[in-house]
Amino acid sequence: MARFFDVHPHDPQPRAIAQAVNIVRDGGLIAYPTDSCYALGAQMGNKEALDRIRTIRHLDDKHHFTLVCRDFAQLGQLVNIGNDVFRSIKSVTPGSYTFILPATKEVPKRLLHPKKKTVGVRIPDNRVVQALLAELGEPLLSSTLLLPDEDEPLTVGWEIKERLDHQVDAVIDAGDCGAEPTTVVDFSSGVAEVVRHGMGDASRFE
Repeated sequence: MARFFDVHPHDPQPRAIAQAVNIVRDGGLIAYPTDSCYALGAQMGNKEALDRIRTIRHLDDKHHFTLVCRDFAQLGQLVNIGNDVFRSIKSVTPGSYTFILPATKEVPKRLLHPKKKTVGVRIPDNRVVQALLAELGEPLLSSTLLLPDEDEPLTVGWEIKERLDHQVDAVIDAGDCGAEPTTVVDFSSGVAEVVRHGMGDASRFE
């Protein structure tokens, strides 16, 4: 049965955040709110949690997982990024965007796209996520909480608790959450390609 943490959206209680992060450190899988919609989160090197995400979402090995970062210092350790691309990303960060970029050797191979050797990265504009990342001290392996055969991601904490009670280890509820996933921009070729339109304004990359 999943733990349920009811936290304040702008000033999340440190004790609840610490307890949720301990679950992540112990190998657990959490559902948490972001600036776009709910996501599944786990430690970057946790293979079992990665497999659990694949099972919950029915994902194949070509799915781009996302590493959620606290800041550009973390992001820069995970992906290779040129000056022009850096400026483009920085202009909309933090925000509801995921960027696909060539991964560095810091990223476990199992997280990479098998042919492109790329990974998704993002820096969200959300107090709860930032508190989680600050407590964890490392990026969070993440995937949008969009269930198989459903068009809309889950956005309500108690509903997620009911539906995934035996598939995740904790649910963090911070009230209303966005109903759209992030906009995804692929920079792996050095030129922006919008591969998913979502909450972030895609027009500046088209």
